[in-house]
Parts: sequence; structure tokens; C-alpha cells
Amino acid sequence: MELLYRQAAAGEIDIALVMLKEAAEAIRQKGLDQWSIWLNPGEDQVKWIHDGFANGEFYFVENESGRSVGMFRLSEEDILYWGVQENKAGYIHSLVVRKEFAGQELGQVMMKYVEKYLLTKGINLLRLDCNAANKWLCAYYENAGFVKVGQKQMPHALNNLYEKQLRS
Repeated sequence: MELLYRQAAAGEIDIALVMLKEAAEAIRQKGLDQWSIWLNPGEDQVKWIHDGFANGEFYFVENESGRSVGMFRLSEEDILYWGVQENKAGYIHSLVVRKEFAGQELGQVMMKYVEKYLLTKGINLLRLDCNAANKWLCAYYENAGFVKVGQKQMPHALNNLYEKQLRS
């Protein structure tokens, strides 16, 4: 499947919220409440989305027929989870593969795209956080080459902090 990556437009915030809600419902069906805040997002979560759109950090992923496959948020800082960092890095959040496209390894494909994109910008470090209680997802990231470098207690969960050195 060929994928098209594009920066989300300002008028597409509702699409992002729908994808996050769908992902939260799918995660809940697996017995986890990792993204339960997206089932009924509060003012802070909606502001976080709006800020990401205003900064051009959300990307939508579509297949060759224009159907929405997923999305992610990519930024060059993440003060909330990582604090101020000296090393230049890309930070990925809200990586979503829509349920109807699950099982096709599209999450890996999307991550590889992000890695290549960052390398073209001279950035050789990718960071992310993951709910420490989600053992499956933590293992997924570790198998993809991410190394756990710390933890961050957030109001809703304890998160593992991961980073990956990128090579061209």
C-alpha cells in the first residue's frame, strides 16, 4: 500500500479528534485505559490539539485512494514530558492507525517515514513516551529500536520515555 503523508489543515481538527476517540475505543476493548481521555476530551486536551495544529505538527496519512489511514503529531520539542533538552530531536505523539487498517504494519511504516523525514532535517534522534502499563506497546517500541531512557509521572499515568538514534 502506498501512503501519502500531508500536514493537517487547520479545518481538520475534528478529524484528528475522531481518530483519537476511535483509537481510545480500540485500546479500551483490549482492556487498557491508556487513551481514555480522548473518549471525552477536556479543555486541556482540546487545547493541546489546537496548539499542535497551529504549529503545523499534525500529519495525516492517506492511502492511494485518499482514505484516511492514520495520523501523528511531530514536534521538535516536548517540554511537558521531556523538559528542556540540549540534543536536537523529533518528538512523536498521537500515532494512530485506524482500526480498519490495523494488522498491516502501518505503524512501522509511518515511523520509518518520520525517521527519514527527521534525517533530511539533520535530526538524528527520535523520542516518544508510552504508558508504562501498556506492556505490549512498550515492547513494540523496544523491538523497533527505541531505548527506554527514563520515566515521567503524569496526572493520568506513569509514562516510559524512549529514544532512538537515527542513521541514514
